[in-house]
Amino acid sequence: MIFTRSPLRITLGGGGTDLPSFYESEGGFLIAGAINKYVFVTVLRPFAEGVYLKYSGIENVSSINEIQHPIIRESLKLFNLKTPQIEITTLADIPSGTGLGSSGSFTTALLKSMHAHLRKNITTSELAELACNIEMDKLKEPVGKQDQYIAAYGGLTCFTFNSDGTVIVEPLAISSNAIYQLEEDLLLFYTGVSRSASAILKDQDTKSKVADREMFENLRFIKEIGLASRASLEADDLEGFGKLMDEHWKYKRSRSSGISNSNIDQIYSEALRNGAIGGKVVGAGGGGFLMFYAKDKIKLRKLMSDYKLEEVRFRFDFEGTKVILT
Repeated sequence: MIFTRSPLRITLGGGGTDLPSFYESEGGFLIAGAINKYVFVTVLRPFAEGVYLKYSGIENVSSINEIQHPIIRESLKLFNLKTPQIEITTLADIPSGTGLGSSGSFTTALLKSMHAHLRKNITTSELAELACNIEMDKLKEPVGKQDQYIAAYGGLTCFTFNSDGTVIVEPLAISSNAIYQLEEDLLLFYTGVSRSASAILKDQDTKSKVADREMFENLRFIKEIGLASRASLEADDLEGFGKLMDEHWKYKRSRSSGISNSNIDQIYSEALRNGAIGGKVVGAGGGGFLMFYAKDKIKLRKLMSDYKLEEVRFRFDFEGTKVILT
């Protein structure tokens, strides 16, 4: 049995600039943090021929082309399995559709498992790019490269997306004390709403492809906030980073009507009056997780409790996608 895990992520600045419709023209930049909440994948060879899949659904088929799960189907096609005899099971700490990049984490975990199962080597960069190829090129999902890259690399990491599609990966040069403080002061709350990011990202992607002036100006500013967030974090100015989160959210929510709603807007406004310096919806928007940088954590947690939002506490993961059992 091969058992792999891949971390979920939060975005700390520049989110949205990793879509090719933007970075191919302007170049993108963002900071992401892998967290110690994971997607797990096991791969083994059962006694009977066929493909056996256990995820939120169950499949038992005789050929790879019959697989309904698109990521599993396209991933297995890469390995030219002549007579499929494989069983794949996946589990996750957090449900999908909550804005923490679960599809990218699942894809990297699955690809890592398959390479280990077949005794093939793959570098971290190759893993990230292969996962991007599955989701972006083969499945034509309107997603960017952030999720696959941060899942593969882990850590607190800066990504520069070049117009030719290459990615520069650099660890955030942040002090250990600032990392510990960031883990204490960043609070993550589940709204209770899961959703697909595709519709929201498709709207952004479509507008970017037709060079919509407002969308490009918005994303240019988001990119500048990402770079400013990097400077604040590397200078240990965490309160300044929190204020930049607030600026980021104001611009992010204006990109699409599906990013926020009246309930999220009300919670966010009250959070700023009750201990939060800044925050945002993690991921594409519309639900999932609210993340705040908190000055008064007790007061903010009390408010979120009044709204019956569950907190998910986390630490950063610095290992990325890895095999944990063979």
